[in-house]
Amino acid sequence: MTKQLRAYNKIAQAIDYIEQHFKQQPSLDEIAASVHLSPYHFQRMFTQWAGVSPKKFMQFLSIEYAKKRLSEFPESLLDTALQTGLSGASRLHDLFINIEGMTPGDYKNGGAQLVIEYHWQESLFGAIFTASTDRGVCHVEFVESIELGIQHLSERFPNALLIEALSDHSQQVLDFLTQTPAADSKISLHIKGTAFQLKVWQALLQVPQGSLASYSDIAQSIGSASASRAVATAIANNNVAFLIPCHRVIKASGHFGQYRWGETRKLAIIAWEGARECR
Repeated sequence: MTKQLRAYNKIAQAIDYIEQHFKQQPSLDEIAASVHLSPYHFQRMFTQWAGVSPKKFMQFLSIEYAKKRLSEFPESLLDTALQTGLSGASRLHDLFINIEGMTPGDYKNGGAQLVIEYHWQESLFGAIFTASTDRGVCHVEFVESIELGIQHLSERFPNALLIEALSDHSQQVLDFLTQTPAADSKISLHIKGTAFQLKVWQALLQVPQGSLASYSDIAQSIGSASASRAVATAIANNNVAFLIPCHRVIKASGHFGQYRWGETRKLAIIAWEGARECR
């Protein structure tokens, strides 16, 4: 286990502890003790991982923070795309991530036409499994073992030729997790979905880093204001973790809600992105 993953595991435990004891406003000493570390070592490890102190990081985990971000969010995500521009860490995902929907021929007979390269390794937010075709990333998930990742990929593409390899596309994903992409960086996604799902996923790409949107925000942005439930279903069916930022969609009440890859991981990603945006 790498130092980075050990740090994430400790931080995930700390987040769980804070969630359970937030009414008591636990001190640094109490949080550190909950993960069996000295306050000094915990603070140092936490700051190296998150870029901010534990106290600052916890501000990004509060419902008050979430409500503030929701209230600041423009009514139209498309307006955000026009106003953000290319500078800073808040550049929109859709400036450097391109979605290409698979054609029926791509996944005909369970993906018999596809050659998919897959890779599993530890990352900033736990072990991650990535897979790509020659046209782009087709699958990203946080998963505890390579065997489980292969199982999930095989369920989606039972007849594809699966090859273990670190493709250029997968390397881009790993780079994306740790740094702001360069202006000329482009990540291609080659994904399977209905026309409605692709529309929802494209809308998610327009939510800036450090910002949050509600399900109704996404529904309105695609011209289907009454389709919040269908939007939620499409978000739940997203098979490209982090790159398609479904973690940035929360309940209108400010509660963070569930996440396919774990509620604690969702909180960690949201707060980490908030911390990066405020640097």
